[in-house]
Amino acid sequence: MQPTHYLAVDLGATSGRTVLATFDGERIDMREFTRFKNPQIPLGKHIFWDLPHLYNEIITALQKVAAEGINLTSIGIDTWGCDVAFFGADGLLLGLPYCYRDPHTDGAMERFFGEQMPQKEIYSRTGIQFMPFNTLFHLDTIRRENSVALANAEKILFIPDALIFMLTGEAVCEYTVASTSQMLNPNTGDLDSDILQALGLSRSKFGRMVVPGENIGVINQQIQKVTGLGPIPVVAVGSHDTASAVAAVPAADGNYAYLSCGTWSLLGIESQKPIITEESYKENFTNEGGLDSTTRFLKNITGLWIFEQCRKEWEAQSAAAEKASGESAAGCIPSDVNELNALSLTSRCDSLINPDDPRFAHPVSMTAAIRDYLSETRQPIPETPADYVRVIFRSLAKRYLEIINILRRISSVDIQRLHVIGGGSRNEYLMQFTADTLQMPVIAGPMEGTGLGNALVQVRAAGFVDSLTEMRSIIGRSIELKTYLPK
Repeated sequence: MQPTHYLAVDLGATSGRTVLATFDGERIDMREFTRFKNPQIPLGKHIFWDLPHLYNEIITALQKVAAEGINLTSIGIDTWGCDVAFFGADGLLLGLPYCYRDPHTDGAMERFFGEQMPQKEIYSRTGIQFMPFNTLFHLDTIRRENSVALANAEKILFIPDALIFMLTGEAVCEYTVASTSQMLNPNTGDLDSDILQALGLSRSKFGRMVVPGENIGVINQQIQKVTGLGPIPVVAVGSHDTASAVAAVPAADGNYAYLSCGTWSLLGIESQKPIITEESYKENFTNEGGLDSTTRFLKNITGLWIFEQCRKEWEAQSAAAEKASGESAAGCIPSDVNELNALSLTSRCDSLINPDDPRFAHPVSMTAAIRDYLSETRQPIPETPADYVRVIFRSLAKRYLEIINILRRISSVDIQRLHVIGGGSRNEYLMQFTADTLQMPVIAGPMEGTGLGNALVQVRAAGFVDSLTEMRSIIGRSIELKTYLPK
């Protein structure tokens, strides 16, 4: 067959990129097409996303497609979950979307439980892990703050759906990203009417429900004119980035757990149906939508966010020291992330933190938060960046073991290995710490799992692949994986 081309738009909480995927019938090749920052904007005591900036970056990528003469088959968009954008009756954006890291949702869950609906009932309806930034609590907080945008919203769309609306004019509610909201009932396959009523919202405010693989529409005439492209189809992929990433797990059987490793660590299994039990409620596990009506039964864990924030502090300290002395301070702390990771092997600090402790969510200083935790738990305090890196990596690995043991207890899956996808899979030091702690093989890759899963759903939508199993066999032929064995 002639090679076909697909544009995967993959937007994360710190950066975004577009990937050009080319499928020749046997293998899929991925080329990073554009990359750009996705900054969080502090404004008026809140934190927002610059949605027009992200939209414009998609337009820029489409213009590059046209400039290179690429015959594009389709476009797919995945992003983080939970956050939404508001649109008026005229179809225009009503302000910037709130960012899930805005601390105004602190205490929001408890308020909702006390005044609107009991916690246990919400879990029985949604099966979703309780986190204060879930869409349910975010919308309730915004409502309490008398948001003008919410009051005037004709449409409330999750971030990937909002971008699709801006590209096509079609308002949809993609299942996998909607499942992160704690408003979707997995047994009915739609937003829960009683939860919407508690928020004072009607179902009509949200787009029609679609699932991965559906053709939504084509880019509108304005974008066709601006880019020089024709009516390129926009396909619903696993619009929640973890759904796309899990679709790219190159597993031949079901005896595994997966870890989507990045700013967040999402650790879980694939299940044919939701697991909503007393124990899953007690352990605060989540049931999110996957491809082909599967459920991603998982736990959200604070991941490399902790490392990234420490690294920012060290970089700022190095820059300040260099400015003060007038000499390069680069030798103090490695600027290369791999060299910084390698410092973990030079430390013997065996202190451990709980990555999910609330103090690590959005501290002013991450290193200070770590010191405070270790002081309170009477453990040795890190003295060097090497100590901090070792503490973070070992703590994440220990948390992974705790979650896998719970998964073994709650589910019927015989977990024999861990598949790690996402940017964290290239961190060989974290991967080896994890294999040693779990005492089972860790298969790292694909590193760019989210974009790969996004593209393969488009390939399937185009009719070149029949099943999720066939998609994963293509990954096995296309991507080199690395296995870490416990020592």
